[in-house]
Amino acid sequence: MKHLLALAAALAVAQPVLSQESDLGTAIAADYDNKLEALFLDFHQNPELSYKETRTAAIMADEWRNSGFQVTENVGGTGVVAVMENGEGPTLMLRADMDGLPVKEDSGLSYASTAMQVSIDGQEKPVMHACGHDVHITSLIGAARQLVKIKDQWKGTLVLIAQPAEERIGGARMMMEDGLYTRFPKPDFAVAFHVSAGTPTGKLDLAEGISYSSVDTVDIIVHGVGAHGASPHRGKDPIVMGSQIVMALQTIVTRDIAPLKPAIITVGSFQSGFKHNIISDKAVLQLTVRSDDADTRKKLLDGIKRISENVGRMAGMPEDKLPEVKVSIESTPAVYNDSKLTKRIQGVFKSRFGDDIFDNQPRSGMGGEDFAYFVAPNTDVPGVYFAVGGTPQADFDREKAGGAPVPSHHSPFFKVQPRESITLGTEAMVAATLELLAPGSN
Repeated sequence: MKHLLALAAALAVAQPVLSQESDLGTAIAADYDNKLEALFLDFHQNPELSYKETRTAAIMADEWRNSGFQVTENVGGTGVVAVMENGEGPTLMLRADMDGLPVKEDSGLSYASTAMQVSIDGQEKPVMHACGHDVHITSLIGAARQLVKIKDQWKGTLVLIAQPAEERIGGARMMMEDGLYTRFPKPDFAVAFHVSAGTPTGKLDLAEGISYSSVDTVDIIVHGVGAHGASPHRGKDPIVMGSQIVMALQTIVTRDIAPLKPAIITVGSFQSGFKHNIISDKAVLQLTVRSDDADTRKKLLDGIKRISENVGRMAGMPEDKLPEVKVSIESTPAVYNDSKLTKRIQGVFKSRFGDDIFDNQPRSGMGGEDFAYFVAPNTDVPGVYFAVGGTPQADFDREKAGGAPVPSHHSPFFKVQPRESITLGTEAMVAATLELLAPGSN
């Protein structure tokens, strides 16, 4: 812990009391220069893989403890929970995810990560914050620091969450299973944000309804009978069966699901065999399955099982050797923004930042987020998940004119503008808190 204490000491700065008349944006900008930038750079250069975020979690715990929160570590693995009670009022949970990805950074940034880490599968891998979680945790530290200064402007209980393993969509579920809503104050509201490389800096995205799709991680194990490649009639070829499954799976989307219902079945991996002239006895398919509602999700998963098993039957495999369909615990329901709460927060953002703050573009993909485990309809807690712009508008203009494309999330080239992202994300979280925990609110 010596290096963490040294880091905290190096970053420590005086925190003048922020009066109600002070400009919040100016205060956050000053805190970015004095504190948050150094934190961000440290997080970015020292990313950690899912379930292995021990250093990051320790820094989060120290920062929140130093701000006056009651802090509990190792919740649901490496998760951190910080609680501050400030009189009678509602309970609000603010959440940030903190894990990186097994990606070798090639962003060209002067502070690019060169970190390596042994993952939970025992393999050493490069690590990069290729999805902006370093922005999220820095902003939540920044929001906590500001909210402590202006405790006279809010009443109630504030719960801060540093969540592990979002990239493997397991951390939120593990924190819930470890008593997040029973060991700690259960929130009346839950709020989180994601920095977005696809949104211009200075802009926010927030809309009612679906925010992120459900995600199911599925393995199909196709059993066969090994044989010589010159005598295929003596075996049962799992590669042929697997290929039939891959092609047939797409009929679920095109023929079982209504045309206006979003649905995806992607086969990301197909592994079988070791040599040209040997028919293997097994093939393994790895799938990601995505939808926007529970009924569609069930139809997709049921259809995958039905097709897989019946391909085995067509090939003449016995019932105890039919393809096995296994849905991993690395799965999550869809995230929905509560309608009433969304309207309330939209009003706050418009009032603080102006009517043109929103850049609500149609969803262009079906990304997933395990924030779903914290909020309705999976619990009775209304939630809001919004996006903070991370890429300068000039970069989008250059791409449109035929220039370099804006790097996507999970790309080795991923990068966002930290100052613009962190300061806006921090101010948005503080503004939401002041609204939801306003004295006399409910």
